[in-house]
Amino acid sequence: MENIKKYTLHVHGMHCKACSLLIESELSEISFIKKVHADSNTHVVNIEAETDMSPDALAIELTPFLSKNGYTLSVEKHKHEAKWGDFVYAFPIAIVFIVAFIMLQKLGLVNLITAEKVSYPVAFGIGLIASVSSCLAVVGGLLLSISANFAKQGEKIKPQALFHVGRLVSFFVFGGIIGAIGSAFTLSVMATFVLSILVGFVMLVLGLNLLEVFPWAKRLQFHMPKKMALGAHTMKNMEFGLAPFLVGVSTFFLPCGFTQSMQIYSLSTGSFVTGALTMTFFALGTLPVLSLISFTSVRLGKGKFSSIFFKSAGILVITFGILSILSGLVAKGFIQPFINF
Repeated sequence: MENIKKYTLHVHGMHCKACSLLIESELSEISFIKKVHADSNTHVVNIEAETDMSPDALAIELTPFLSKNGYTLSVEKHKHEAKWGDFVYAFPIAIVFIVAFIMLQKLGLVNLITAEKVSYPVAFGIGLIASVSSCLAVVGGLLLSISANFAKQGEKIKPQALFHVGRLVSFFVFGGIIGAIGSAFTLSVMATFVLSILVGFVMLVLGLNLLEVFPWAKRLQFHMPKKMALGAHTMKNMEFGLAPFLVGVSTFFLPCGFTQSMQIYSLSTGSFVTGALTMTFFALGTLPVLSLISFTSVRLGKGKFSSIFFKSAGILVITFGILSILSGLVAKGFIQPFINF
């Protein structure tokens, strides 16, 4: 008869649904783990395991399986550290980028801020931010798993290349389909406006989460059903030729708030081409960092300056969200223009 014991452990480093999905995936592959459920709201993981270990011993035993992705387990609840002092450095860094964006806008080089419109350069920039955020930690985990599995067979380049090709293809095709769906429903002007405001709100929530000072903000974040993302994890250990391509395709459905904000915007465009190109530029923005992860096994955003980086990125994302909302309100005449971009 199996000796199944139940444990509740606290997780340090968990930020979002993508984190809980990654933790569940990693722990479920351990032989003596029978059931695991991670909750990103409470930062705990509930485990059913065939073992006689104490909770402390189990936390020590399992932490190495998660530490590569920046998570640690403990019996005691971790005290949240806001690290307000990081804003001394984060604000100037963010302001430099914001001023640069406005200057590019003024020079007419790119159309960064327009009413009810996320331009392709903005989609690319959001992709860059997303690629080093906790929301794409799960994608990095999938990449490392793919790399490890195929490295055993002596293949180091082709699997990663197929992954990235699959990711770009899926974001183009499914982004276009989402845009076409918006067209099929013939969204009214007001419905399009509401979706645009929703994109801004999602960006605000994502930015607040990146600041890592408001734990309650995680509860406001929109999430797709986690079951939609499980397919990627069931395929990550498969070793047939097209597995990396299919895993790359499945990343479109992972619970990443940045991806979902772009998906909502694509729906509001009512255009296959605009939806496809928006999602493609977003995916291209994630490509440099994800390529670095896949070909070098480097993990960014986990060092001593990661808190400052996330706060800088959070300020940028909040700025994008506020400008998106305000430009939409100005376009509909609800408020008067207060700044001329």
